[in-house]
Amino acid sequence: VSVDLVLADPSVYGPADDQQLRQVLQRYPGRVVLATHYEVSGTPAAGEQAQIVFPNPDFEADPRFWGLINFLRDPDQRVYQLPENLIEQVLRPQGLASGVDSLAEATLRAAQLPHPAIATGDIFFYGPPTTFPRIPFWHVLDPTNWAIHQREATFKDKLVLIGPLANDLGNDFIPTPFSETMPGVELHANALATLLQDRKITQAVPSAPLRGLLIFLGVTGSGAVIVLQLKKPVSQLLAALSLAIAWGLLSYASFTQGRVILPTTVPIVAIALGGLSCLTTGTLNTQVEQRRLRQTLERYVAAPIVDEILTHRSRDFQDLLKGRRVRAAVLFCDIRSFTSFSLAVEPEQMVEQLNTYLNAMVEVILDAGGTVDKFIGDAIMAEFGSPFSQGEQADAMNAIRAALGMRAALLQLQEDWEHQGNPVLFNGIGINFGEAIAGDIGSTRRREYALIGDAVNVASRVEGMTRKFWTDILITQSLYELVADHVEAICVGEHSLKGRGTNLVKLYSLVGLKGEEQHHYRVIHDKLRALEGTPTKLTAEDRR
Repeated sequence: VSVDLVLADPSVYGPADDQQLRQVLQRYPGRVVLATHYEVSGTPAAGEQAQIVFPNPDFEADPRFWGLINFLRDPDQRVYQLPENLIEQVLRPQGLASGVDSLAEATLRAAQLPHPAIATGDIFFYGPPTTFPRIPFWHVLDPTNWAIHQREATFKDKLVLIGPLANDLGNDFIPTPFSETMPGVELHANALATLLQDRKITQAVPSAPLRGLLIFLGVTGSGAVIVLQLKKPVSQLLAALSLAIAWGLLSYASFTQGRVILPTTVPIVAIALGGLSCLTTGTLNTQVEQRRLRQTLERYVAAPIVDEILTHRSRDFQDLLKGRRVRAAVLFCDIRSFTSFSLAVEPEQMVEQLNTYLNAMVEVILDAGGTVDKFIGDAIMAEFGSPFSQGEQADAMNAIRAALGMRAALLQLQEDWEHQGNPVLFNGIGINFGEAIAGDIGSTRRREYALIGDAVNVASRVEGMTRKFWTDILITQSLYELVADHVEAICVGEHSLKGRGTNLVKLYSLVGLKGEEQHHYRVIHDKLRALEGTPTKLTAEDRR
């Protein structure tokens, strides 16, 4: 029987009461353990005095069966550690540990039960309050209840702890991992059971500073591995969460199988937060990068193509930069007599009018799903089917729609320029469909995504041929074959192009889409006839 009450002062009921307790102790020598208590009196300013309060000397109790009832509290004010830790860490440095054991050790000694040679460590808590059976003290004093307990052998071969549960007997409720208000006597029961069954929990790294260092190195090291090995923020987060879960499982197995505590909460939280940080910063960086890339691409590429590039960038975009063969519709657009125009106006007016023109042309190209490849002075090169193709016929029709849209936009600009008293500009458009090489082309300091090859050269030469006819749009046979069912065009014969030797290219003057009013064609045709006079004699076939 162990008493979790410090009986240091004479009984308030008089000497006879103390005499009765002394007689009981003498009747059952070595069977009753009394409590001792470590306390510090005084103030830091006046000086503190540490001492151990022992049982009343009138009891003449054997000191071997005295037990310390204090526990060492952790920074969160909870009790995790066995009372022997207090003896080793606090009492021994003060020279007060001689002959002092904990209540649990003294109880095991009195019961002549074995216990670990080293009793330091953490308590193995068997559960929340009431895990151990509680017997009200008045049951012992009441004859009827006492008879029941004797008949049921409630106390036979048991270790019995006596302690207060009522508040008026002292506020002996202590915060533990299971409860904020575990009675002190039940805390001793957990400590006693821990030693009795040798289930004490050991810290894998006893030193707190060393634990902190290892945690820091482990977390930063694992975080560095995650960042170095993985590039995608989501993958980094999943890897961090997997690592945190793995560490949690390892800690759980270490605790349940070996009763060894590994640093758990801080590493898990730190690793998880590291993963979340990678996800957050990676997402933000990706959004900034995509916004910047989108702003750049949208100046040259239609919005749907930009979306396609950004959506499949990791899979396709890098491949797009490598050299590859593509089949695409290539469009060249150039201003007629631009040199004369540039000499006739002031530089400021020229730049302003040119930018107005180019902006209108580019908007039409992008709306039709084209890609603005480059500006060559006042000329525009665009392609349909690169970097992404919608199918050869769809790409060819997109190029046709772009050219017709550019014709309509130019007519509107011409009206505006006439009203403003500015020179009126005309252009020529040549479109060819064929094979070209696409890729990231340029020097180490300046590169651009571009198309090169014979299909590009032909489109450029065809655009130059528009000056020979009263037309603004010429298309090649290869393009016409893809769109013949949908357009009206006039064949202007076969012609040799510069750089292609004797190879002739059949050309068509684009009138418009079948079934639609061809007003724009007639207007531009009349304007060009008035501007340029008699065109080159045609070898035209019938209108198609």
